[in-house]
Amino acid sequence: MVKIFRFLKPYIWNLFWVIVFLFAQAIAELYLPTLMSEVVNNGMMKGDTGYIWKYGSYMLLVALGSSFCSIVGSYLSSITGMGCGRDIRDSVFSRVESYSLNEFDKIGTASLITRTTNDIIQVQTLLVMGLRFMVFAPIMCVGGIIMAYSKDKQLTLILAVVLPVMLILIGTLATVIVPLFKAMQIKLDKVNLVLRENLTGIRVIRAFNRLASENQRFEAANRDLTDNAIRVNKIMALIQPAMIIIMNLTSIAIIWFGGHRISQNIMQVGDMMAFIQYAMQVMFSIIMVTIMFVMVPRAQASAARINEVLEVEPGIKDPPESIMSDSQRGHVEFRDVTFSYPGAELPAISNISFNASPGEVTAIIGGTGSGKSTLINLIPRFYDVDSGSVLVDGVDVRQMNQKDLRAKIGFVPQTPVLFSGTVAENIRYGKADATDEEITHAAEVAQASEFITALKDGYESMIAQGGTNLSGGQKQRLSIARALVRKPGIYILDDSFSALDFKTDARLRAGLKKETTTSTVIIVAQRVGTVMDADRIIVLDEGRIVGMGRHKELIVSCNVYREIVSSQLSEEEIA
Repeated sequence: MVKIFRFLKPYIWNLFWVIVFLFAQAIAELYLPTLMSEVVNNGMMKGDTGYIWKYGSYMLLVALGSSFCSIVGSYLSSITGMGCGRDIRDSVFSRVESYSLNEFDKIGTASLITRTTNDIIQVQTLLVMGLRFMVFAPIMCVGGIIMAYSKDKQLTLILAVVLPVMLILIGTLATVIVPLFKAMQIKLDKVNLVLRENLTGIRVIRAFNRLASENQRFEAANRDLTDNAIRVNKIMALIQPAMIIIMNLTSIAIIWFGGHRISQNIMQVGDMMAFIQYAMQVMFSIIMVTIMFVMVPRAQASAARINEVLEVEPGIKDPPESIMSDSQRGHVEFRDVTFSYPGAELPAISNISFNASPGEVTAIIGGTGSGKSTLINLIPRFYDVDSGSVLVDGVDVRQMNQKDLRAKIGFVPQTPVLFSGTVAENIRYGKADATDEEITHAAEVAQASEFITALKDGYESMIAQGGTNLSGGQKQRLSIARALVRKPGIYILDDSFSALDFKTDARLRAGLKKETTTSTVIIVAQRVGTVMDADRIIVLDEGRIVGMGRHKELIVSCNVYREIVSSQLSEEEIA
């Protein structure tokens, strides 16, 4: 929790003034019972109306000053808490953006969402409330004890008995509640995970009639979270009545013993009334601390989870001194590359070596799980190799700044990813300053202009979150247009034609060939028809290259390729 406090550094002056105003409020609150005792002892008991008016006016002014300080203190603490929450959220988001895919896989998307939203809200709420309670309550507690002691030393013994009892009760409850709050955040992660899977996979769930089972799965996660929350609230529910009983018993004890002292002329009525108020102020300050104990354990658990995100060192970092190649053509070379996913028993790809030159189309084909997507994910350095090296324009990608490296690449992922916004905005995502003419040209080459112009608002038509209002083929073509508008030196197309019909596929490949004459094109595909015309076809099997060459060469020399071809084409087409 202490580590989170570093985000309060920009708000030092705000914190200073919060302390000043809350200190002034506490002093005013502590002074009011003394003024009241003066009114009772010297005004009411003696029938001096003028004295009552005079000191009553002082009480009004002190009360108004206390209210003013309370308002200003609350305002400043809110600004500080909310601003700090915003800064934490920015830092978490920036850190997550720097993660490699390994870190994403390790923590999990659902957990990262919870940590960026709910966990930060818990800390933010604690800061807003805590700045007030943590400053105000101790001053009231210590000041109340001092003022009560000044009124009557003997009666202060009652507080000496009561306060330890209250503190022991609070401490005992805290030791039980802290683990439950930690568990609550983990269970909230589970609810978010199930919810996210259901929302993103609703088509599959409905297609397989799994609505009932998914409802049960969500209900189980939700019930687990609810039961944990109810258990916490049951424990917390004990605090309020326990505190009220202690406060009432304390008041009875003060009145009982105070009455005896008044009857013996040791104490005045006004002093006893002031003592009761000071005792209540002390106990209320402890109740404020109790309220903080409700919030602190959960915020502490949340802070630990936030710190985990901030302290994870990205596995992929920019080198201290980035090397830039003199050539910007986009030449790609793999030198004896081996890569394994964390925790995997066997490498995903082994001893991969090949060259992909500008002006050439290099196709990668192979069975499911042969390592095709893994291989191309190493070029933009989404992962780092275990051994060997991946070079772009003669420079190892690990020696290049990630931003500079990826600026050379137009990447089209296996699953098209679109963002909420207009069609034009999604294409312009590849090049922020792209002109309307460049956007239109990229869409035409990607064979997307026909369906775009058929939309109600053309290029200004809105795309729903995740592109749910478009077909799979339309999303693929927009993803390709987004890469084309960038005009990079390297095009990476990861199975980007799978949702296209053969006619559109052929037109798109013909358009790409004209558009990418000076660029390196690397295509991952399942269809033989997509790769037949490539300058170089790399055949993968179980993470290894088992064939490399042109279509006709591989039919003769590579058994794996021949099996793939024969499974898709007839004898006449092969001939």
